[in-house]
Amino acid sequence: MNFTINSGALYSQLQIVSRVLQAKNTMSILNDFLFDIHDGTLTLQASDSETTLTSTMALENHEGNTKVTISAQWLMNLLKEFSDQPLTFDINTDNFHITMSSPNGQYQLMGHNGDEYPKMRSMEQSEVNMFNISAPVLLSCINRTLFSTANDDLRPVMNGIYFDLDVDKGTVVATDAHKLVRLINTTFHADAPTSFILAKKPANILRGILGKEQGDVLVTFDKKNILFQTETLTLICRQIEGRYPNYNTVIPQNNSRNVVIDRQTLISAIRRVGVSANVASNLIRLSISTNQVDLAAQDIEFSISAHETIPCQYEGDPIEIGFKWTFLLDILNAIECDEVMISLADHSRPGLILPLHNADNEDLTMLLMPMMLND
Repeated sequence: MNFTINSGALYSQLQIVSRVLQAKNTMSILNDFLFDIHDGTLTLQASDSETTLTSTMALENHEGNTKVTISAQWLMNLLKEFSDQPLTFDINTDNFHITMSSPNGQYQLMGHNGDEYPKMRSMEQSEVNMFNISAPVLLSCINRTLFSTANDDLRPVMNGIYFDLDVDKGTVVATDAHKLVRLINTTFHADAPTSFILAKKPANILRGILGKEQGDVLVTFDKKNILFQTETLTLICRQIEGRYPNYNTVIPQNNSRNVVIDRQTLISAIRRVGVSANVASNLIRLSISTNQVDLAAQDIEFSISAHETIPCQYEGDPIEIGFKWTFLLDILNAIECDEVMISLADHSRPGLILPLHNADNEDLTMLLMPMMLND
């Protein structure tokens, strides 16, 4: 059995599927790529047993069908040294010996029977739900929520992104109990209320591969697994099982102090002042008064401090509140609007950071818990 393929095109697709690979595997065959050649189509697959990613490529020159696994490390290290050129793979279907030929040389190794590669997870058809979401929207949802997921062994549901679907909208949520992101989008929805929790690793993989996708992603899921399908890529992963916290109950509805401020001006000031914050607490103090915000930080142990005053739109009573500046920066960087509104009740209650103007079909809410201030 043999086929010919462009080295650059193959390397590009293997770079995508290799995002799944991990350094240590319980099965040695998971250190390999699976090559499935069938009727002129090459399907490339990589898996860590929890998450599997496949990519399909059309073959112009081929003879026969087979499944074979090839060492991922060997193949990637070899392919990155080639300029664009045709490569021919000859595979002995009896012993899976592989010869890869370029215009200038031959490279050989032993592959393995592809039938021994773990099968992709299957869905429980009686419990399947599905919906379509555009690739740019899905990428945006992941980009603006992933940073707020937790690393909590005791509450694993907090370690993923929660997709809460209704008949007229989709809500995407992430929280680590210190910060929370809730993004409501009306461009995708389900036929009936349903939900799933997407783990961090597949979320990161999707973030890495969706940038070049412009079409729709078909999302299919049951009680255990989630399947994402584009025209050429398929990712299936195990979802995090468990009940997600009631996120709506922690979002304040009546914060009366609203500060409107230029987002980039605030980001720059936080970065400068934050340099002088205590490295253990990362505390930054915001003193808000009529049309100005004073940012202050200090580290008594090293006798350093900083403060800076920037303009804003605010006409209420003065208020002081403390935040972990790194968390506040993460939130501001995840908002795309030029101006943001910081909505506060008092120094001890959660603050909301909102885009002053939401994008079409969206409603974005960011929440940040305050830190205790010592007078």
